[in-house]
Amino acid sequence: MVMTTFRCAKALQLTLAVIKPDAVAHPLMLEALHQKILENKFIIVKSKDIVWQRQDSERFYAEHKGRFFYQRLVEFMSSGPMRAYILAREEAISQWRELMGPTKVFRARYIAPSTIRARFGLTDTRNTTHGSDSEESALREIAFFFPEFSAEEWMERVEPAFRAGPVEYDHDRRVHTLPGAALTGHKMQGKQHPQP
Repeated sequence: MVMTTFRCAKALQLTLAVIKPDAVAHPLMLEALHQKILENKFIIVKSKDIVWQRQDSERFYAEHKGRFFYQRLVEFMSSGPMRAYILAREEAISQWRELMGPTKVFRARYIAPSTIRARFGLTDTRNTTHGSDSEESALREIAFFFPEFSAEEWMERVEPAFRAGPVEYDHDRRVHTLPGAALTGHKMQGKQHPQP
């Protein structure tokens, strides 16, 4: 485990980050993206590898039903394994979106060439990553991917300890934890849950 201190003046914010099937299909790319998350001082609260059925994809993207890209997006997101993360840091939503870059890969390569999508994205659908675009969508999306996780409880009971630091990074589980581990009745560390 690697000990790190994150001392933040402001409360940590949670966001959902997803590494899409196009990147997960390439282990070296997946590892490079994971390292990018760590290098940019995100706390990995939870992490899990998942595979969606078509109906999962349809439910998640229901707001886009009827749009020209909907079918292509639904099919792609259920085409192979993904890795989902709950990330935390100050301004996590805007920081993750900035690191990802514009949705459109061509635009990303032109205006933000060092971003994830500019470097690794293939098309506007196969653009490597997903991230929540607001606090409301972050809470909704986190609940969709991690139904066992309570963002409200984490913010109330665990966030102050993560903000004060120090934290440890557990390489085996791919999450940050607090040294010593738990508050009464509530695990303070991210924990992977097996898929049914």
